[in-house]
Amino acid sequence: MARDYYGLLGVSKGAGDTEIKRAYRKLARELHPDVNPDEEAQARFKEVSAAYEVLSDPEKRRIVDMGGDPLESAGAGGGFSGFGGLGDVFEAFFGGGTTSRGPIGRVRPGSDSLLRMRLDLEECATGVTKQVTVDTAVLCDLCHGKGTHGNSTPVVCDTCHGRGEVQTVQRSLLGQVMTSRPCPVCGGVGEVIPDPCNRCAGDGRVRARREISVKIPAGVGEGMRVRLAAQGEVGPGGGPAGDLYVEVHEKPHDVFVRDGDDLHCTISVPMVDAALGTSVSVDAILDGPTEITIGAGTQPGSVTTLRGHGMPHLRSGVRGDLHAHIDVVVPSRLDHDDIELLRTFKERSRDTAQVRTSQSTANTNGGGLFSRLRETFTGR
Repeated sequence: MARDYYGLLGVSKGAGDTEIKRAYRKLARELHPDVNPDEEAQARFKEVSAAYEVLSDPEKRRIVDMGGDPLESAGAGGGFSGFGGLGDVFEAFFGGGTTSRGPIGRVRPGSDSLLRMRLDLEECATGVTKQVTVDTAVLCDLCHGKGTHGNSTPVVCDTCHGRGEVQTVQRSLLGQVMTSRPCPVCGGVGEVIPDPCNRCAGDGRVRARREISVKIPAGVGEGMRVRLAAQGEVGPGGGPAGDLYVEVHEKPHDVFVRDGDDLHCTISVPMVDAALGTSVSVDAILDGPTEITIGAGTQPGSVTTLRGHGMPHLRSGVRGDLHAHIDVVVPSRLDHDDIELLRTFKERSRDTAQVRTSQSTANTNGGGLFSRLRETFTGR
């Protein structure tokens, strides 16, 4: 049966791209091996990543909506991939097996490869070029993809006589049924190599490690992928290489929490400074030391926003905002003089303690940083 990719991400079939991406990011934060080393969590992370890969691709998602599974082997079920072998059933009962599919060809395109790269917040903000080591199939440098030794050439398969398939006749309740299967000798190619290359054993490709340069643009974020054309696996018989995808995983930052193109941080301000006003220097990601003004009478939970001091947008370069969440710190240890000063201040102050409703308290304080981020990422 086809896998339930929507169920793996916990979204409905009508979910939009934004909802699917949000669901994947939420699960990735819980299940990523760097966060959760449990083997069961790692297995779920692989399933969730596969589901996001499928549902974020319009063509693969269309196959899922039709009841198929785009990640199943293309050979399963003949021309009805993901339908549990219906192609063979049709051939057996309606004579489809008598129609020759023909040889599949020895030279075929290669598959795509995936490489994961961990970047810190600064690298995501500025962009970076890195040298990475990849292990893929490359063109055999001895036979240059031919698969043969020296000047020898492939010959027609004696078993299937070049058709790439063999036919068998079976008796059933419906009488004699003829079915076709790939040739077990040539593997469906229709020809064999009697004198194969000593290095690649006739495959036309070998596995090798190589260094390539990967340019990561400014503004990338968690789960985004950079495509490097024709840097993936070389195909059988020296066929054209697939693509290499570099998937970005963002390391947690000590100061800032990222929400799209916006950055959030928490500033602890002593009670006196919050009352009188002050300024604090923050080492912003792209701007260096940046002054943040704390106005007189600042309340706990207040947010000071610096427009255009956040992360650059991936395509436009327009920057998000920097949000400083103010945490007013009340002193816990006071000497005699401090106590007397506070008592004098209390006598002069007209404010008194009072009980407020939960709604008015929420409106006054505005909620903390992580409660707001929780609402952003979980919708609660």
